[in-house]
Amino acid sequence: MAQYLLLALAASASLLAGVCSSVLAQQPVQPLPKVGSCPLGYYSSGGYCVPSSGGNTRGAIEKSGAGCPLGFYSSGNYCLSSPSNDREAIQKSGKGCPLGWYSSGSYCVRSR
Repeated sequence: MAQYLLLALAASASLLAGVCSSVLAQQPVQPLPKVGSCPLGYYSSGGYCVPSSGGNTRGAIEKSGAGCPLGFYSSGNYCLSSPSNDREAIQKSGKGCPLGWYSSGSYCVRSR
């Protein structure tokens, strides 16, 4: 009986670790410097676009160039994370991306 309990506990811990790591990899929902109008799900406050409190707000990044990185879509001067996206993106600095990230247009996207 104790053996089955330990197996169930180990499986639960493994599942929880997987859920936590995927949550941590999502684009952060945080205030952004305001560039033009705010993206969907954000409102203007001072010089920032602040996430709405409705709970459906997606993480965003300022648009760099014409397109958005893989897993994101355009919303004004920003790229919003798609509902099914579980990756984080940053603007590319220079020609390459840091270890653990891959290039997607003008952005670096975190690998799984």
